[in-house]
Amino acid sequence: MPKTDNSNASKSRFRSRSEHTLDAKGRLNIPSRFRDVMQDQKNEQLMVTNWHMCLKAFPVKVWERIETTLLVQGKKQPGMDSFRRYVISGVSECTLDKQGRILLPPTLRTDFDLKKDVVLNGMLDHFEIWDKSAWEKERKMTRDKFSDFEQSLSALGIL
Repeated sequence: MPKTDNSNASKSRFRSRSEHTLDAKGRLNIPSRFRDVMQDQKNEQLMVTNWHMCLKAFPVKVWERIETTLLVQGKKQPGMDSFRRYVISGVSECTLDKQGRILLPPTLRTDFDLKKDVVLNGMLDHFEIWDKSAWEKERKMTRDKFSDFEQSLSALGIL
């Protein structure tokens, strides 16, 4: 097994999955365990952007590192201009309101068909926002090909 990190940073990660309902205005309740991570990072703002099959929500510090990487190293990678244009053009700064919700802009909701039922998946340094039916398809596909991960898991010392 990999060495464990006993630092506070390892305790402050986005974990788990939860189902939520968008309200009529497109507000999304952020689970308290995710808000705790944000509070540990001393920032109640998320950078939400379009990705491949879902939205990704990053704490500001994590997002700034991604932007710097794209700016400095991304220019060296072929085809990254299109990726950068797609992801950066979709970024929306979303601040938690007093009820622990963020407002997802209509363009982001439309791009991923987020109408009502959504799933939030913790991804350690960020979390994903999926349309519930799209998530169910992805979850099933990943479960069905789980054995494909064994070599990588073994190389990481997890298996």
